[in-house]
Amino acid sequence: MMRLRHWFARPALSVVVVFYDMQREAERTLYSLTAEYQREVTETAYEVIAVDNGSRQPLDRRQVERFGPHFRYRFYPATTPSPCAALNAMVKAARGRYVMCCIDGARMLSPGILRHTLRLLPQFAHPFIYTLGMHLGRELQNQSLLNGYNQQIEDALLDSVDWRHDGYQLFNIACLAGSSAKGPFGAMTESNGFALRKADYWALGGYDERFASPGGGLCNLDWFNRVHGNPQFQPVRLLGEATFHQFHGGVATNVPPDQHPWPAMAEEYRAIRGQDFASVYREPLYWGECPETFRPLVT
Repeated sequence: MMRLRHWFARPALSVVVVFYDMQREAERTLYSLTAEYQREVTETAYEVIAVDNGSRQPLDRRQVERFGPHFRYRFYPATTPSPCAALNAMVKAARGRYVMCCIDGARMLSPGILRHTLRLLPQFAHPFIYTLGMHLGRELQNQSLLNGYNQQIEDALLDSVDWRHDGYQLFNIACLAGSSAKGPFGAMTESNGFALRKADYWALGGYDERFASPGGGLCNLDWFNRVHGNPQFQPVRLLGEATFHQFHGGVATNVPPDQHPWPAMAEEYRAIRGQDFASVYREPLYWGECPETFRPLVT
């Protein structure tokens, strides 16, 4: 009955999270989207759509929906290893006026993202609210894996801080992702946690499903470019917040540098766009707070 009441109470924001073979990572990511963890938000303000993108070991519906009546599970019968089609399908099914897209379900959220996002979205005609990216561990996971970093070490690392009660503790055990390497005020090439109007998502055409390679290739960077190349959007970067990548064997994040699939990804981009990839970036507005654990990033 409670789940039915939530269905009829239309949320303002729909959070779409894509998973592929992430049984371990999904539990933490989904917990980081609960109203228990996120600060100053209510369950009725948002819904979470967890989509399994054709995993060999799919998530279980109960595994998702136990987090609350505003959590919905969907299985997408993917025909390619790319998340683009699954993300588009779930945005289409989203009930919120606004959508937040998390294309990589291995990324946990800091606890102020939903609060700030819900406050900011109605303030602009065409908002694009986004966050920094971080990797769990002291160095980029492409490098740390060469030094023995693995899921077991990461589990112990997460157990070393009380992140479930204070998600800002995650900053103490993480480093900036490559896409955010220039820091909180530097140029970025993509974001793994962003929100905008659902109508604007479709006005841009959604994610380009021609990006069919594993992980979507450069689809997320392409999306970031298209938003920043469109002057109607107002980019707003959240300060004091981030997404945190868990080690899971990702096609780009968890391979040694000399095995990174960038050449193949760049070739796919060239075939689709007819030109080499080049980042498009506009200076955003900045909004947020500066928790103590975030301050080392700005000093």
